[in-house]
Amino acid sequence: MAFGQNATDNCLQEGSHVALINGLPDEISILCLARVPRRYHHILRCVSRKWRALLCSEEWHYHRQKNNMEETWIYVMCRANLKGNLCYVLDPDPANRSWKLIQPIPSPCLKKDGMSVEALGKKLYLLGGCTWQEDATDEVYCYDASANKWDVASSMPTARCFFVSASLDDKLYISSGLGLRSTAPNSWDIYHSDSDSWISHKNPLHNHDVIKLIALEGKLCTIHKSWDGFSYAGIYDPASATWQGIDNEIALSTYGPTVVVDGVLYMLHESSGMRLLKWQEERKEWVAIGRLSSHLTRPPCHLVAIGRSIYVIGQRLSTVVIDVDEAAKVEGLMVSSSFSPRFECDHTVISCNTITI
Repeated sequence: MAFGQNATDNCLQEGSHVALINGLPDEISILCLARVPRRYHHILRCVSRKWRALLCSEEWHYHRQKNNMEETWIYVMCRANLKGNLCYVLDPDPANRSWKLIQPIPSPCLKKDGMSVEALGKKLYLLGGCTWQEDATDEVYCYDASANKWDVASSMPTARCFFVSASLDDKLYISSGLGLRSTAPNSWDIYHSDSDSWISHKNPLHNHDVIKLIALEGKLCTIHKSWDGFSYAGIYDPASATWQGIDNEIALSTYGPTVVVDGVLYMLHESSGMRLLKWQEERKEWVAIGRLSSHLTRPPCHLVAIGRSIYVIGQRLSTVVIDVDEAAKVEGLMVSSSFSPRFECDHTVISCNTITI
């Protein structure tokens, strides 16, 4: 695929052409540049406007993917006691493994509570939220990891805070929560990233007590808790826009954070000694994999997965890495690696997401 006008029209005068690398066709230059490790991309963006445009183009991502050069980084939104909301990024390469603060988040989001954070493609989205002085908002901000830049996205149809969300097939699904209108819990808003637009639907769920959405095998698993504390689950199929109840054992995922690894759901049970559990679809039950040492991280934790590894991220960004294949071989305390940055104040994790470039 040739590097066409898409990435260059905005940075070159009409009728002129400047090679990406002098003496080389652009097609060859892209093949060379696409092999540069992601930790050096911020340097490439500083070389020229054309290089900066290249790194934001689909051609760049196509060649990175085609040549198996894509790298997945972890993005964490957390709240620091004195500084408000902050966003950190982690390169999981053991040789460079350290949390780094990224571009400051938009000032309207610094003090917000009740935000939802989701990743779609190469972008991170901050949705809704509220403050002590302001009611729920419909504002949406997005961070483009390729350009290292924040921007404003289309506003949500309904202002919300403390709501549930999930990303699935290049779409964001949000529901429930608190809002300015009484219709907030009864609406189901879907964001289409290709058109930067929202569509609002009547909530397809039979009940509005959903507390968690899990993207699993092309569908959304909805976890509910009734007013009397009873937990149950359902499956929402986006293809048919229908919902149906399922076996309630999976609803025990309310006991801790969850993550999907190669289509299999895992949960860190924080209420019973930091146990890692695996959902057995055939038997419709949770199976214990092993225990995590309480000295390695401090709950509440969040989970993300890269390949076959689960990253457990707790207070102060204390991080534990578990290889699920190795963990399944040993009973009892799981073998893992861990590291913890040193901060002057507490950092409470709000969300964890991954972006692949």
